[in-house]
Amino acid sequence: MFSNFLIGLREGLEASLVVCILIAYLVKTGNRNKLVPIWVGVGIAVVVSLAFGAGLEFGSQEMTFKAQEALGGSLSIVSVGLVTWMVFWMRRTARHLKKELHGKLDAALAMGTGALVATALLAVGREGLETSLFVWRAVHAADDGWHPMIGAFLGIAAAVVLGWLFYRGALKINLAKFFTWTGGMLVVVAAGVLAYGVHDLQEAEFLGGLHNRAFDISATIPPDSWYGTLLKGTFNFQPDPTVLQITVWALYLIPTLALFLAPVGFGRSVGATDQKARKATDEKPEAGSAGDGARDGDGAVHDGERVRDGARRAGSRTGVDEV
Repeated sequence: MFSNFLIGLREGLEASLVVCILIAYLVKTGNRNKLVPIWVGVGIAVVVSLAFGAGLEFGSQEMTFKAQEALGGSLSIVSVGLVTWMVFWMRRTARHLKKELHGKLDAALAMGTGALVATALLAVGREGLETSLFVWRAVHAADDGWHPMIGAFLGIAAAVVLGWLFYRGALKINLAKFFTWTGGMLVVVAAGVLAYGVHDLQEAEFLGGLHNRAFDISATIPPDSWYGTLLKGTFNFQPDPTVLQITVWALYLIPTLALFLAPVGFGRSVGATDQKARKATDEKPEAGSAGDGARDGDGAVHDGERVRDGARRAGSRTGVDEV
């Protein structure tokens, strides 16, 4: 339930901030009459997201067990990819999100009402589709029925309230730190979803090694205990994972979390430092050559000046003779 509350809060807050920025910009620029298309776009995005989730739910009920496991495992991998892209995208563009949205809104205002609807639809719909996919997968992975959906709806409701408070100026938090902490937690959650998706693909016989267990601590952490249920609902923890599950989990979690928690621009700054060092090294012999050239050039300059002085004196004498 907590993991779905987290995804609902994170995705919902991103959508809420986008809507707040769009509305505030329209009000500030005297385009209050253009607010209706924005709300129409938001409404369409919500309906499309709910329809997408419903389609996944009812469409999978007619499938065989193996087909359901194959679909669930495949969508788990897709949802992990989307969530990973989302947390890195927000980490990179959060500082420029407001400016980027203002530019898109200016272009939409110039194009007309349909463009405004499309701007809001695309901005909010992306978050909604990601949330629907992630929550649908969590509902099928959990054994406690509607609890994952309740957690997601509570997270979305909290995000809407926070967005309204931001808009009214009643709440101010460090969004960079907020998205960093929630993004890091989502990476951990996504690692569990990925491992569970691999297990589904093993049950669908798309992958082997279903009975090759890495360990089994079911006696220590029973799956039906309150703490076992909490761990599964939060991190998709499984007390008897396969070797492939553990391998995939570690290969995803360790490098992804390290890259996410590294300072922004870390790789670029290191590369730039190396380039500067190489450039300085390369320029040393060139500088020496240039110095030699400069010395030779100085001699040439002095010789040229003597030639020009001689020419001027000769010209002066010629001019005097002609006069």
